[in-house]
Amino acid sequence: GVDLQVCSSKNPTCCTKKMEERYQIAARQDIQQVIQATSATLKFLISRNAAAFQETFEMLIKLAENYTSTLFCNAYRNMAVEAATHIQEFFTDVGLFIFGTDVSTEGFVNRFFDTLFPIAYSHMIKPGLTDVSLEYAECLRMATRDIRPFGSIPAVVARQMERSLLPSRTFLQALNLGIEVINTTDHLHFSKDCSRALLRMQYCPHCQGLTLSKPCMGYCLNVVRGCLANLAEVDLHWRGYIQALEELSSAMHGTYDLEHVLLNFHSLVNDALIQVHINGPELSEQVNKICGSPVRKPMQSPGCSFDQNKDNQVLKMFSRDSEETLANRRKAFIGHLRLYRAFYGGLADQLCANELAAADGLPCWNGEDVVRSYTHRVVGNGIKAQSGNPEVKVKGTDPVISQIIDKLKHVIKV
Repeated sequence: GVDLQVCSSKNPTCCTKKMEERYQIAARQDIQQVIQATSATLKFLISRNAAAFQETFEMLIKLAENYTSTLFCNAYRNMAVEAATHIQEFFTDVGLFIFGTDVSTEGFVNRFFDTLFPIAYSHMIKPGLTDVSLEYAECLRMATRDIRPFGSIPAVVARQMERSLLPSRTFLQALNLGIEVINTTDHLHFSKDCSRALLRMQYCPHCQGLTLSKPCMGYCLNVVRGCLANLAEVDLHWRGYIQALEELSSAMHGTYDLEHVLLNFHSLVNDALIQVHINGPELSEQVNKICGSPVRKPMQSPGCSFDQNKDNQVLKMFSRDSEETLANRRKAFIGHLRLYRAFYGGLADQLCANELAAADGLPCWNGEDVVRSYTHRVVGNGIKAQSGNPEVKVKGTDPVISQIIDKLKHVIKV
């Protein structure tokens, strides 16, 4: 073929223009496969942990809900049935918040205590076979903020929920973004100039019958650093992302530790109900002033419908060997992730060293011929360094990569 665009040479050639076009597609696919193979373990590490943490959070919510239901069954049996729906609603909101729905933590904590007061009032302050009317219960619910029957406990719970749920939610969102970053960089769009450089490096020697020759290391670095210049720009922000995840993770203890807060919730509810019991007479007076006396209707107090055995099998699997189960798991994950801090900065070098280039000291392909060594200057990583690249012209930034960098910057801020 005399009309070759890239693989033309002084020596005779066994390629046609059609073959050259097919080789160009193959060269692009090859590098994409090599990038995907290199990032596969990192991607698996993040996606496996994102799934595991999500599952653990779901488990914790279920366990905390069970603790709370059990408290009512054991200590406040006559209130258990009425409280059941509100307990369930509360923990549904906890789950919605952690998994990304915008619900207000203060809102659902207050709602829980507001709905708990009418139940506590009719069983603890005015016990007996009574059932307060819906209107009266509504009046009690509205009066809860003014009377403050539970003292400062709702505020304490709201603060703890806000402090522990938000970091856990951010942690999950960050892991999902990590997967998105890798998926995006796995499917990089290569410029026309890069495609031609890859073709020249990988398949042009075939046109001269040199099917076994590999590119020189310096030549390979110039081509691949040129093609991955945009990916190298992710490096700084990827390092920042891993550091921010590490800082977030190590701060998640005490009131910031989801496990501690959720599994302690039932004991705060217990404290709140004890306060109602102790301050019964005063609360009764305040309620009479605001809502008047209740209209009584006889009513059978139902037993406890919560089936404690039903979930025990599931919960046994969630054995808590130490107080810090979740913290230990996070620590191990971050330890593994830190090994990939320089992933994007060193990707081009890794591809050439592990997959593409000839070993040192062996004859190698320099883009035109098989030589002892590559004589051109080798450029660094990143877009700025490419101005002197003898093998690939790099024009500006890739909008898709800029977008992913913006998302990383945002999550680091969060």
